[in-house]
Amino acid sequence: MIREHFLPLRVTRLTESTTLYRQKQHLPERVSFESSALDVMTDFKQLPAQTIEPEVSIEEANAKMIRQGVRLLFVTDAQNHLLGLITATDILGGPVLQAMLGRGVPHEEVLVHEIMTPRDRLEAIDIGDLRGAKVGHVLATLKQAGRQHAIVIEVHEPTFDERLTMQKPVVTQTVCGLFSATQIARQLGLQLQSADLAVTFAELQALLTH
Repeated sequence: MIREHFLPLRVTRLTESTTLYRQKQHLPERVSFESSALDVMTDFKQLPAQTIEPEVSIEEANAKMIRQGVRLLFVTDAQNHLLGLITATDILGGPVLQAMLGRGVPHEEVLVHEIMTPRDRLEAIDIGDLRGAKVGHVLATLKQAGRQHAIVIEVHEPTFDERLTMQKPVVTQTVCGLFSATQIARQLGLQLQSADLAVTFAELQALLTH
């Protein structure tokens, strides 16, 4: 039974103009190489990361990328653990043909887990290392890794109380952001003519020298 001191809250009727709240991050339209690295990072606390299951077909993954306007999906299991990632470049690349020939299946039957980059081949930037970092540092990191994207993580150390109760204290990681070479180029005012990684960095380097 509801206790008498709990009064009901005021309610309001919904109107035709009622919409659902959608998270949206507002990154600066223009940055320079000296701008803060956070000015070019997609923040998953403000804009949810797009995910896909490993057993989904690559055609479904590609369709989701188009719908969401992204070029990368995080591959996760039912417990939301990161298994890997898949990009638009992966779907158009050689691994798809290898999977088709290896299993003798048509393109539409190739699955995400067959061509994704698995977690154990991925590296990430600790968000703590971004304090004071600039856009130029991010681009140098992407170039060194030879990748279009860089994952950003938060590292969670067990508290003192948790260490006392846990048999084996575990350091956990949470993906909290993403850097994209094409996104950075767009904010730098550079219109890329190709999605190819080498061309991307060549054009960025040309911009840097000017």
